[in-house]
Amino acid sequence: MILSVNNISKSFGTDVILSDVSFHVEAGQKAAIVGINGAGKSTVLKIITGELSPDSGTVSIQKDATMGILTQTQNLSSENTIYDEVLSVKAELLALEENIRRMEHTLKDLEGVELEQALSRYSRMNAEFENANGYAVKSEITGCLKGLGFTEEDFSKQVNTLSGGQKTRIALAKLLLTKPDILMLDEPTNHLDMDAIRWLEGFLGAYKGTVILVAHDRYFLDRIVTKVIEIENTRACSYEGNYTMFAAKKKQLRDALIKQYLNQQREIKHQEAVIEKLKSFNREKSIKRANSREKQLAKIERIELPKELNAEMDIRLEPNILSGNDVLTVKHLTKGFDGVTLFKDAGFEVKRGDKVAIIGANGTGKTTLLKILNGLLEPDEGSFKLGAKVFTGYYDQEHHVLDPDKTVFDEIQDTYPDMDNTKVRNVLAAFLFTGDDVFKLIRDLSGGEKGRVSLAKLMLSDANLLYLDEPTNHLDIISKEILEQAVSGYEGTVIYVSHDRYFINKTATRIMELINNTFVCFDGTYDYYLEKRDALLAQRFGIASPSGSAKGTPSSASTDTGDKNANAQNSREVWENAKKQQATQRRLENELKKTEDEINRLEARNSEIDELMQLPENSTVPSKLLELSNEHEANSKKLEELMEYWEDLSNRLDSGDN
Repeated sequence: MILSVNNISKSFGTDVILSDVSFHVEAGQKAAIVGINGAGKSTVLKIITGELSPDSGTVSIQKDATMGILTQTQNLSSENTIYDEVLSVKAELLALEENIRRMEHTLKDLEGVELEQALSRYSRMNAEFENANGYAVKSEITGCLKGLGFTEEDFSKQVNTLSGGQKTRIALAKLLLTKPDILMLDEPTNHLDMDAIRWLEGFLGAYKGTVILVAHDRYFLDRIVTKVIEIENTRACSYEGNYTMFAAKKKQLRDALIKQYLNQQREIKHQEAVIEKLKSFNREKSIKRANSREKQLAKIERIELPKELNAEMDIRLEPNILSGNDVLTVKHLTKGFDGVTLFKDAGFEVKRGDKVAIIGANGTGKTTLLKILNGLLEPDEGSFKLGAKVFTGYYDQEHHVLDPDKTVFDEIQDTYPDMDNTKVRNVLAAFLFTGDDVFKLIRDLSGGEKGRVSLAKLMLSDANLLYLDEPTNHLDIISKEILEQAVSGYEGTVIYVSHDRYFINKTATRIMELINNTFVCFDGTYDYYLEKRDALLAQRFGIASPSGSAKGTPSSASTDTGDKNANAQNSREVWENAKKQQATQRRLENELKKTEDEINRLEARNSEIDELMQLPENSTVPSKLLELSNEHEANSKKLEELMEYWEDLSNRLDSGDN
């Protein structure tokens, strides 16, 4: 075990962030810390690194283990070139190399014992240099920088002239090249395009040290991590496996808890019904039994229904107007800036219902295409045409369509004044804005919350062709799932730019990759695109397709007849068992009804006997009184038996013990 977090708690003022959080990570393990925005993921990282002190609890790290961290806010300010800045992490190794070269010049002037001692030092220094892979330092740096999206032309640029995203990539390169025993990464895929993310996946997959990361990129998590630590409601729970395995396991646990809750609620309602019925019999013994059951019921430890964050989510993106089948036709589209061509002679068609994901390296022109199609930029050449009854809507990752000074409620109602308060609240509830949340100012919302408001506005518009620019940026996983459901169920057409491969794989029906100044189309999911990309690109650009075996699917005609017969037999047995259970259920229900009727009849008769015994013509006749008294006693005895029988029938009927 290289890292152990033990009973960590942390509060900021009255806000409790972490409560008694414990988990451990083994040497060489790749672990992800996940949770909604604000759950405390970055706080955990800061406590582990010592940047923050916990209110209680401890962090234990293996003795002599080195640690490095990349944070979301990390930035660089240096007059070094990109290459020299990254090279600086190898300063000790470079100094060692310089000493070796210097010693080589002095060896020729030494002799005797002095020479032997110098040769011994020289040998040790060479061994140390080779063990540190010193001869590959420069190629290692070049490979890392190129992998993270820098070209050799970029290497000579000064760091202080770069954007924040570029500086973050340099900080990541420096950290990766230091190769600490524990590598801690906070949102490492931010500012990386798909090629750079794929390179990082390969690097971390081969990394021999321990990796602990916070990320919202579920596809990335699936390919890297072997353990997931979820921070939820201030506590932590660990799951072995990647993100998909974690999500499946969590769903199983949640479903099991929901089942336990429903079973308990059914038992509680059953007991309450039995208690009410026993009290209605209005007899001393039945009331005692009712009281006994009430005491047992009060002792039950009630199971709380697990609150699913998106349990109330019910999003239906249904365009008010149905477009024609031909939604968009693009012909010979060309665009460039400052003499640099982004795409040339691009042409494609989009049909109603298509979900088109536009992918490609950063700076190739993906967002530029969206802006042209949305009328925000003019193409240099070519044209595009919308089909019949096509109305467009635009989802801007910066959410410029929102007024920061309005509340969430007013943002919707002012845009759609014909909506009454109830409908506005219902729409916002579908996007997880309930209670006083609807009165929050737009400026005070998180990125994920702003995204949900923008999406709500789109849902209510007349648009049936949606343009989405990086819709998952700054969204937590729950908000991404909301967006996925909305886009997947949308009956209109969607064209979007995204780097979120998990989102693309869940929603896209077609992939359009912008490569070599043109768009190459792949019909299918992102997984299919990965499988076929090399062959299709080779075919498109006139290169012989790489060999590969096709994945066949078995024909339905090859199904074994014996299996069919076995399935038919099983189906019949299931049907017969179901019929038997239904018959037994009806029999128990009928028997219960007969028992209740008999109880009511006997109680009514005993009440009648009580009245008869008060009449003068009976009260003065001992034989008549004895007859009535005997009947009353027999009825009471029978009632006791019937009540016990009724309880037994009721329990069997409710438990399904037929």
